[in-house]
Amino acid sequence: MTSGWRMALREFRLPLGAGLTFAVLNAFLVTKEWFFLPLIPFALGVLLLGVFALDKLLYLISFLTPVSLILEDSGLGATLSLPSEALLVLASGLLLLKIWLDEPYPLAALRHPVTVVLLAGLAWAFFTSLTSTMPLVSFKNFAARMWFILPCYFLGLMLFRQPAAVHRFVWLHLAGLMAVILYTTYRHFLWNFEKDPAHWVMTPFYNDHTAYGMILAFFLPFAIHFALNYPMGLFFRICAVGFMGILWVAFRLSNSRAAWLSLAVAGVFWIWIRFKVRWYVVTVFAVLLAVLMWSLRVEIQQKLARTKEQSSEQLDEQIRSITNITTDPSNLERFNRWKSALRMAEDKPWLGFGPGTYQFQYAPYQSFLDLTIISTNAGNQGTAHSEYLLALSEQGWPGLCLWLASVCLIFITANYAYNKLAEPYQKNLLLSLLLGLITYWTHAFLNNFLDTDKAAVPYFATVAAIVSADLFWKKRHPLPS
Repeated sequence: MTSGWRMALREFRLPLGAGLTFAVLNAFLVTKEWFFLPLIPFALGVLLLGVFALDKLLYLISFLTPVSLILEDSGLGATLSLPSEALLVLASGLLLLKIWLDEPYPLAALRHPVTVVLLAGLAWAFFTSLTSTMPLVSFKNFAARMWFILPCYFLGLMLFRQPAAVHRFVWLHLAGLMAVILYTTYRHFLWNFEKDPAHWVMTPFYNDHTAYGMILAFFLPFAIHFALNYPMGLFFRICAVGFMGILWVAFRLSNSRAAWLSLAVAGVFWIWIRFKVRWYVVTVFAVLLAVLMWSLRVEIQQKLARTKEQSSEQLDEQIRSITNITTDPSNLERFNRWKSALRMAEDKPWLGFGPGTYQFQYAPYQSFLDLTIISTNAGNQGTAHSEYLLALSEQGWPGLCLWLASVCLIFITANYAYNKLAEPYQKNLLLSLLLGLITYWTHAFLNNFLDTDKAAVPYFATVAAIVSADLFWKKRHPLPS
């Protein structure tokens, strides 16, 4: 052995010895059917990343959220998504520790109306957990809400001061989502793109096609913005357009009627904001439309009663089936869940039954006349199928009002910031983020997903980006690289 090799061995004897020890120990544990030792270096690396570069940890969470695996927790009526939720808990703890030790949080961000209403919502969720009919379930739901909002919104406010950070966050999320799209499309191909498999081929990454369609609709405005408005060379333009096409194909294959509706509503709002239609024009139009629909309510009800279209692979039939309120089991079951939520609210109008309790408490509030072939007392197949009615039944009227206040304040903030910004790049980015939220707010009339990381991470991060645009995007920033 040469002197050079001897010197190298002496210099690296500690890491070499540690590596050899790790390999031997891992081999021994594998024989005992313990397979978790290789995760320890990864966990230590993530911990160090969070300690020394907390913003990079949020980027990692963004990438891993779409590809995290969903584990059911039937005992507490919740799901756990790994590794994303574990990283969210870590990021929440490190953020609080960082603020406590050495870095006070910016007061401007804490005083913002959106921040205030989100904090009020958390405070009310905590209070209604104390008064809950199932405190253990409610406090688990409250804890999940905390580890969604703390890193995604409060850390996001610090990270998204530069628009470039927003692009990185969204593109990392889309990179993870692309892996899910390829996996889902391949499984769908194996089933000859039939309708029924479209409901579950995205598992175990997303629960069903409604959650999958929701997230595709959420990011489609951003993909369209980047492909059509972002200045870049021909090669990257072709790649961006190709990515937008893949996202659109996946959206079409998701077979989610609520996602189609949410995208249509986002298109209407794009026209309103992009062409600066005055609010009073919109108000007058909305009032006239409401009066017209009220005057034709009998004819509309008769027309809906005659609609027999079922959800199918054909797009036109798929869209028409939205209005089928007589034979479509999915639509009828939504009415059943909504009526149950309203009856629950009649019993507990001010405090509700407690966060996370709807699926355990709604069964006695179902009417025999509303039951469908897919009705159940087990609380599966979704909860209230409405973010709005879920808040009402679980947290009473104050909970619903706080949710509605947050939606209104976020929209007003985004609209104000859009008109204030001068750079077209920033305006288009902000508009794409707002349209993504509008798809979710529309979807939230028909489904609820904010109790899962798959929706909560992009939702609260997007809200943070909009508030950051209002607070910090006043100077000219370089385009993201």
